[in-house]
Amino acid sequence: MQQYEAGNYDVIVVGAGHAGSEAALAAARMGSKTLLVTINLDMIAFMPCNPSIGGPAKGIVVREIDALGGEMGRNIDKTYIQMRMLNTAKGPAVRALRAQADKNMYSQEMKKSIEQTPNLDLKQAIVDELIVEDGKIEGVITNSGAIYRSQAVVLTAGTSSRGQIIIGELKYSSGPNNSQPSIKLSENLLELGFELDRFKTGTPPRINKNSINYAVTEEQPGDEEPHHFSFETPDSVYLKDQISCFLTYTSTNSHEIIRENLHRAPMFTGIVEGVGARYCPSIEDKVVRFSDKPRHQLFLEPEGRDTDEIYVQGLSSSLPEDVQLAVLRSVPGLEDAQMMRTGYAIEYDVVKPYQLRTSLETKLVKGLFTAGQMNGTSGYEEAGGQGLIAGMNAALSVQGKEPFIMKRSDSYIGVMIDDLVTKGTNEPYRLLTSRAEYRLLLRHDNADYRLSQMGHDLGLLSQERFEFFLDKKEQTAIELERLKNIRLKPTEEIQSFLESKNLPPLKDGIVAYDFLKRPQVKYDDVMEFVERKELSKEVKEQVEITIKYEGYINKAIRKADKVKRMENKRIPENIDYSAINGIATEAIEKLTRIQPETIAQASRISGVNPSDIAILMVYVEQGRIQKVAIEVE
Repeated sequence: MQQYEAGNYDVIVVGAGHAGSEAALAAARMGSKTLLVTINLDMIAFMPCNPSIGGPAKGIVVREIDALGGEMGRNIDKTYIQMRMLNTAKGPAVRALRAQADKNMYSQEMKKSIEQTPNLDLKQAIVDELIVEDGKIEGVITNSGAIYRSQAVVLTAGTSSRGQIIIGELKYSSGPNNSQPSIKLSENLLELGFELDRFKTGTPPRINKNSINYAVTEEQPGDEEPHHFSFETPDSVYLKDQISCFLTYTSTNSHEIIRENLHRAPMFTGIVEGVGARYCPSIEDKVVRFSDKPRHQLFLEPEGRDTDEIYVQGLSSSLPEDVQLAVLRSVPGLEDAQMMRTGYAIEYDVVKPYQLRTSLETKLVKGLFTAGQMNGTSGYEEAGGQGLIAGMNAALSVQGKEPFIMKRSDSYIGVMIDDLVTKGTNEPYRLLTSRAEYRLLLRHDNADYRLSQMGHDLGLLSQERFEFFLDKKEQTAIELERLKNIRLKPTEEIQSFLESKNLPPLKDGIVAYDFLKRPQVKYDDVMEFVERKELSKEVKEQVEITIKYEGYINKAIRKADKVKRMENKRIPENIDYSAINGIATEAIEKLTRIQPETIAQASRISGVNPSDIAILMVYVEQGRIQKVAIEVE
């Protein structure tokens, strides 16, 4: 095919899913002339799986994206049909927001944001090949022969990477939702020397909402109290006419149908070769693995305001179409279900993430970054977080600046990236609150406190938005100090209040700050006994959490600061670990493969023991490791 020079850019982003959209917007907003290339302009930030954003850990990632200046939070705030805060009965570390999205509107709004962003061009094309010269990226070549030159490329091809859809005995080449797959790009990556894995994910059938008997299901309405993913969305625009989801369950008959058809299930017949997600199993996998369970939850989730399609969350399957329909009609409330789309499994290529730096730049090709499901993650939120970081660092690399690295104590995004590049993943990776050792510091409510300064310094957070945050921070500090200087006396009113809460009475006066530390005492309760200040609910929330969890938070900060000292001890590149006496053989193998950037990262590698780290630290601190590397050369 005739090739031709089609244009020059600073950054090229390949793929416009959730990772690619964030990457392109970040690079363009940081001043880089950016090209976003995607297979289908009608599927920008599309939701081929469940039509929702957020949830445990994931919802906090969306807040982090927003605090840094990304788009996902703003976009879902414009396009949700239901909003719910999860885990409200638990502590602040595990609270998370989840929104049901109008999937078509979400995609359209993200496309609009991209189209209206300066420095950003959007084109429909399939990238077949990367231009690499002397180990550095120089651009891309499309299937039409167009050559686009650039100094940095971000790959976010997702499940389109040699994608194959599987339904029963049917298996065919396809991207998600029957879109075109990307075939030659994966082949090109292999030619360049990258190692790829094969993963699998899946999606459930969609049914017509008019064929559901809602009388035997349980309604799941949205919250009346305003919630938002973006810190800049005002309460005044919170939706009143939210659309409910509904809960039902599989039956013993459902499980019997599945067991009788396991000989036709691709997961058990060998047709599916990719590794699936342990935390989001298909219904046939759940029936086999949890055979003692008489039923499994199914959530009936609307896909938007202007469609009759209902997403049957919890019924992900690659069973043959006739079996899927039989299973659906064995579920209470779905006896007359009309299946509009068949569920399917999809296999796709993954770049083994140990080949990445913590900036998400590949070690093999300078200026080449990867993000999203291509790195082995699952979920729109994980993809968006990676895309934002990859886009930032692509722009920084073009500008000749140091990469932006997120630490585990900074964010869930930092936890995810460190997990991927340090530990790797043998299955589609999903963020969980249990993965974050500093989760009390990484809360939904304080993402702006953690990350706004970073976003502003990078040029992604507007001055207006940053000043709004600074004002909130100042108000919080003033109120905390005020409560430290107000003393409450054991009045009849206070004693009566404590008695109503089954709390012991005051024996003497107490500082309002300490009074708020008592269990069951809320900030608004304290305001009944002191002068009330006009503060936003967000400031009140910060004050209450800061006071009530002060001891735990300070302990977590001390622990994080200790690890940060190790994070600051950088390891020189291209070390010959075999030349360091005393390090175990397994540790040498793992360190050589992963090439950790800091002592802290090295300490988190499986198979590297504290004794190995102690020896490595001596070499780094004495500067001997560079001498050893020179001698080996």
